[in-house]
Amino acid sequence: MPTPAENYARSKAYLEGKVSTSPQEQAEELKQLLRYHEWRYYVQDDPVLSDFEYDTLYKQLEALEAADPNLVTPDSPTQRVGSDLTGDAASVPHLVPMLSLGNSYNAEDLAEFDKQVKRMLNMDEAAPLPYAVEPKYDGGTIVLVYENDQLVRAATRGNGVLGEEMTHNARVIRSIPLTAEFSKYGLHKVEIRGEVIIRKDRFEEMNKLREEAGLTLFANPRNTATGGLRMKSPKEVVDRNLEAFIYSFGYGVDKDGNDAIQPLETHTHALDVLTELGFKVPATDFERTRTKDISGVFDFCAKWEAQRNDYAYEIDGMVVKVDDLVLQERAGYTSHHPRWAIAYKFAAKQATTTLEDVEYQVGKIGTITPVAKTAPVQLAGVTISSVSLHNEDFIRDKDLRLGDKVLLERAGDVIPYIVKPLADLRDGSERPIVWPENCPVNDTDIPVELIREEGEAAWRCPNCVCGKQDLARIIFHVSKAAMDIDGMGKRYVELFHAKGWLNTIVDVYRLPYDWISVLEGFGNKSANNLEKAIEKAKKQPLWRFLYGFSIHHFGKKATQLVAQNIEHALDLADWTEEQFTNIKDIGPTVAKNVTEWFANPANVQMIKDLEELGVNVRATDADRPQAEVTEGPFVGKSMLFTGSLQQMSRKEAQEKAKNAGARIVSAVSGKLDILVVGEKPGSKLKKANAIETVTVMTEAEFLEMLG
Repeated sequence: MPTPAENYARSKAYLEGKVSTSPQEQAEELKQLLRYHEWRYYVQDDPVLSDFEYDTLYKQLEALEAADPNLVTPDSPTQRVGSDLTGDAASVPHLVPMLSLGNSYNAEDLAEFDKQVKRMLNMDEAAPLPYAVEPKYDGGTIVLVYENDQLVRAATRGNGVLGEEMTHNARVIRSIPLTAEFSKYGLHKVEIRGEVIIRKDRFEEMNKLREEAGLTLFANPRNTATGGLRMKSPKEVVDRNLEAFIYSFGYGVDKDGNDAIQPLETHTHALDVLTELGFKVPATDFERTRTKDISGVFDFCAKWEAQRNDYAYEIDGMVVKVDDLVLQERAGYTSHHPRWAIAYKFAAKQATTTLEDVEYQVGKIGTITPVAKTAPVQLAGVTISSVSLHNEDFIRDKDLRLGDKVLLERAGDVIPYIVKPLADLRDGSERPIVWPENCPVNDTDIPVELIREEGEAAWRCPNCVCGKQDLARIIFHVSKAAMDIDGMGKRYVELFHAKGWLNTIVDVYRLPYDWISVLEGFGNKSANNLEKAIEKAKKQPLWRFLYGFSIHHFGKKATQLVAQNIEHALDLADWTEEQFTNIKDIGPTVAKNVTEWFANPANVQMIKDLEELGVNVRATDADRPQAEVTEGPFVGKSMLFTGSLQQMSRKEAQEKAKNAGARIVSAVSGKLDILVVGEKPGSKLKKANAIETVTVMTEAEFLEMLG
């Protein structure tokens, strides 16, 4: 038996095109590898390949078997579905075998699928063929049997023929009706299929509670849902907040045993019936749709791929089905999948790679952040080679080692994250990651020992001698979060620092614009725009000024609270810790850090220098607490602006909206009430149009409501 490491290495060789054996040998080895990966995925819930990598191996075997049908054997993975049978519960037969789905990844794949279906149906390729499209939920499959309108059995997917019985768990999932009036539609006995999943926000809440309790965190919503289906205690199932989306009928007969599904005529109608009977089903025109042809399918899939991160549940693609139930039967099945359905898979969110090295970065308050350097890998359309490891505890808790094969994921398709090391692939060459005692980014001859304060996870450099913390503080000071200097990003700060013009925060306000104007890529206009942005930033409210100094724990809320209670920034030089803690929500840690910062003469002098340069250091109207708006056209409404507004700036519009009672949010989601659209609105408008509860209005309509 090959070891896990050998299975992984051979799989990678196939994925990288490094196998040169005969087709017969390749087919046999691919069968063995695919069986191994199915077992890891379905039985162990511990995959070592991403879905995309598995699909690639599967397609390689399919191609070999298509080229030489003699290579097809009854035990080939292409001839059966995967299995999630673990042997922990009684096995029960499904009324109709469950098959897997073929996969597609682009418009070309969908077009080819459309052609194949039409050939099976003897249709003209140019003829329109309606399809039903719905999300492909990433959870655990559940099969429910109702007889005489009562739930009589529930099972997992199993191997497609047999599933593990788990009726006692299904009965406590509140989105599964214990009784449903199937008899109203002439259905005496039915088997329906669905997916058990967990909302992303509930999953995060569960992990927060587990972290507070010192328990191991759940890896991801999918594994947590599939594991929940097999819990021995229904109470634990309740604790996991499971939900079940039903996506199809598998079987349905009347009292005489005659088929009672096809009279429903279409898959769309069948889902409407399930909705009426009280099942949780993808919503019409939002989560699912019916298209007149395959071009509409791709448009709907592309829309969902763009908005998948805003959706409340994890989905890894869309399922495309011929909508007509009679045509489904005519198209038929292979031993592996229905010919009338296919999965459109989104770009991979997980991939495997090698952890090659660890580098370190220092932040504005001296926090040392380890960064994994990995072998480059494609993940959700982006090449990943650097991944944050957060802190020493993260490395220790996951037992990460140099040379490890690791599973990567892009959280929200944005931030790469190491899910776990593939520990059973280790061969002994892996080395522990040794945490440094001294600041690892310090390039001077003066060592600085790192410190870790009680109750904190981060190690910090307490006394920067190399200047890298100063650079990080300047980058934060000019950022949108702090002084909001338009156009002055990290790249410009680093460039001006390299030129020797920018070594302290004070230097931001005395840049040599004449010299900047002659830099490559600048010019007089760019230099003038930068000067205007900095002059504008000098008028920022006092809380932003204080926030921009990166005082440890002195965050946005705390600076706003303090700014409400002073007239001048230097008032704080005379404050005691008690004066800080007298302010509600200001704790002793913040009080101690701020008083210590103002006790440093260099910091006091910096504020004086900034005031001389014209930077506002006094409280403004924006620092004073605003009375709650109780009247106005937008009271209680959440609002977002997108596109270019023509009659005012974005900031002015937001202020007008807030004065009329609105709450400004930063992203399109189900919690958004109103989206105000300017010119060239971009993806936010597409996302909003997909959510029925969002009202979209123009800038003119917004102004009209304001009066």
